[in-house]
Amino acid sequence: MSVFAPLLDIVSRYQDTGKTATLWWRDDDAAAPSAALDRMLNLSARYGAPLALAVVPAKAQESLARAVALAPAVSVLQHGYAHQNHAAPGEKKIELGPQRPAQMILGELATGWLRLESLFAGKALPVLVPPWNRLAPFLLPVLPELGYRGLSQFGPRKRAVPVQLVRQVNCHVDPIDWRGSRGFIGAEAAVAALATHLRLRLEAGEGAAADEPTGLMTHHAVHEDGMWRFLDALLTVTKDHPALRWLPAREIFAL
Repeated sequence: MSVFAPLLDIVSRYQDTGKTATLWWRDDDAAAPSAALDRMLNLSARYGAPLALAVVPAKAQESLARAVALAPAVSVLQHGYAHQNHAAPGEKKIELGPQRPAQMILGELATGWLRLESLFAGKALPVLVPPWNRLAPFLLPVLPELGYRGLSQFGPRKRAVPVQLVRQVNCHVDPIDWRGSRGFIGAEAAVAALATHLRLRLEAGEGAAADEPTGLMTHHAVHEDGMWRFLDALLTVTKDHPALRWLPAREIFAL
């Protein structure tokens, strides 16, 4: 039996009910071209798979902008400002947290967005991806004032529109074992996670919004061979399925 059978089975259930299974792909921590990033961009181009690249503004290089400009299916989201941890020892890592004055954080975010606009022009979307997927609650209400129209974190979202004018679309599947080996969790586990979220959506189960596309979160800089093979195979089996669609970030954030 193919390792992708659980995923294809749930997609067939979507097809049987006249629905389309929707996924989206976010890759984090981009700053400069590398062999790994080139491999990621090539995968996106080869399969025509929309890729949302979360770029760290303070570290973004002009050479990255040139590479992205040649990638037709790639858009850019704002990955915080410098991806710098400000948490105290023993606390969970966070950049956009309560450890610093709000005005300092907001100033950095505004500076970061101007940097992305300058580098990436129309490919940059006003969507905030907080480093480590954490955002202090007091920052959420002011995101629209900074011009953000989207927010992306990890896990089930509480609301599609957590604050006026801002649409939230999260990722739900992370194929990296960050707390253990820091390597690929394996194809079977990754497929099971994708299939489970799609099933919860189809059944309107607790913890999954039926209309929130299933998000795959990757980190190109730490991928090992098994992870690359999995991505290639995943895109191969899903590319032309009539009941499955990979959505571009501009569409899911209604931009």
